[in-house]
Parts: sequence; C-alpha cells; structure tokens
Amino acid sequence: MRTARRPGASGCGIDAAMEVIGGKWKSSILWALNERRCRFGELRRMLPGVTEKVLASHLREMEADGIVHREVYDEVPPHVEYSLTPLGVMLNEALAPLGAWGREHLLGGRDGH
Repeated sequence: MRTARRPGASGCGIDAAMEVIGGKWKSSILWALNERRCRFGELRRMLPGVTEKVLASHLREMEADGIVHREVYDEVPPHVEYSLTPLGVMLNEALAPLGAWGREHLLGGRDGH
C-alpha cells in the first residue's frame, strides 16, 4: 500500500515524510511497533501520557498512510493487533539515523528512541 498524497504537500521528500510522522505520538508508536505487534491496551501502557482518543486517531491515520496494519481476529471478546507494514519498517529504518543524531547531540549519548 502506498501513502496517500496530501493536499498542499510540496515536492520536498522531508515535508512528505513529516506529514506522515507529524503528531506528538506517531514516532513513539513507530518505535513501539518496531519491537513487536501490540494490542491497543499494550500500546497505551507503552506510551504513558497518550490518551485513548489520540492513540486511536494516530493509529487510524497511520493505517490510512499504509505504515500500520490493523489485524482483527474473529474472537469473543474481539482481539485486534497492530503491527508495522513493510512501508512502516522502511520508515523506521529511515528514522534510525535521526534517532542516533538526537541521542548523540541532544541526550548526551543516553539510550532512548
């Protein structure tokens, strides 16, 4: 699946990427899902401070952009898991140097994402 073209996006690739990862929690969601597939509640616990409304909204947007996959299992109670698509994995890989830069220059070499 390919990310949707957004109105007003310039021809700059960085602008286009920032449109997809813009939002306070999206990079943290990408990081969390890079570790493993997660249910909604697991994601919420991994991201202290995010509200259910914002997390649900970001996940829907990321699914629409083709970077998150939502798998619904036909069970009672319903079971839904989120994971990265191949495009989401590529985006995480592209963000890795940015994370390294942040750790080195802003966090003084401390571990983090």
